[in-house]
Amino acid sequence: MIGDISKEIECLKTSVEAEELRVKVFGKKGSLTQEFSKLKDLAGEEKKVRAKELNELKERYTNELYLKTEILKTKELQERLLREEIDVTLFSPLTSKGAIHPVNATMDRIIEYFISLNFGVESGPLVEDEFHNFEALNIQPHHPARDMQDTFYFKDGKLLRTHTSPVQIRTMKNSKPPIRIISPGAVFRRDYDLTHTPMFHQVEGLVVDEIGKVSFSNLKYILEDFLTYMFGEVDVRFRTSFFPFTEPSAEVDISCIFCKGSGCRVCKKTGWLEVLGCGIVDKNVFDAVGYKNVSGYAFGLGVERFAMLIHNVNDLRSFFETDTRMLEQFR
Repeated sequence: MIGDISKEIECLKTSVEAEELRVKVFGKKGSLTQEFSKLKDLAGEEKKVRAKELNELKERYTNELYLKTEILKTKELQERLLREEIDVTLFSPLTSKGAIHPVNATMDRIIEYFISLNFGVESGPLVEDEFHNFEALNIQPHHPARDMQDTFYFKDGKLLRTHTSPVQIRTMKNSKPPIRIISPGAVFRRDYDLTHTPMFHQVEGLVVDEIGKVSFSNLKYILEDFLTYMFGEVDVRFRTSFFPFTEPSAEVDISCIFCKGSGCRVCKKTGWLEVLGCGIVDKNVFDAVGYKNVSGYAFGLGVERFAMLIHNVNDLRSFFETDTRMLEQFR
């Protein structure tokens, strides 16, 4: 038979005890469940009367247990809040200062240099179209950079920009020479490993003026001075390369800042580290924006690449994993 469940409910002290009682009464082997199982042995009016009694008891005990459980849970919550109460006016010796993220700090340092040379700072949309991201930059449909493995495409033909060069195209279409700008910002590519992430940051520069006022020697001087500003006294070399939007084009290396050019694991025993690309703007780019009788140069660099070299970070992903043990080193 069922004991005085109401009295047991009244005597409950914790929500854990309430759950145990619920299982004891209403569980598969609970006392009330057992009484319901005995109905099969009864017949006629006796079965009907007993079923009614059991259903009334079930409803009564369910309501009583529910109300008691809610009271206990509310009480326990209040007690927990009192135990965990924090006096925000108390001084804590554990309080530590934050710091500018190393990628942002590196970006700021780069921007400060070019602002001092009277470069303007331009920005543009993160979602681009193929004209501004590829076609106007002389990147033809068959070029590997347009492959789906590199670019995030949307169903409507739009895409996440793969470089900040579209900002240069938009600036040229909306302005007349002379132009002297940098375009810092986030870019996106389908890549993820020790030295690549799907989202990273670039700073690209563009100078356009009348023919004769812009030269590769001018570009070379600025980049050599810029790299000395960022890395200290380093040797700089320019290697012939290819970019669709510049001709001639060059990769720029600095002497390894870790081994001072003698050869180490970081520079793969070459004594040199690749840091940026540059070149004279291709005529097809000027044709795409309607420019005539001008010349110009452009350059681009990865901000995370610079931050990794400056702070000796060997895994690019650590910049974005928000591990405070790593970030607190840059206070």
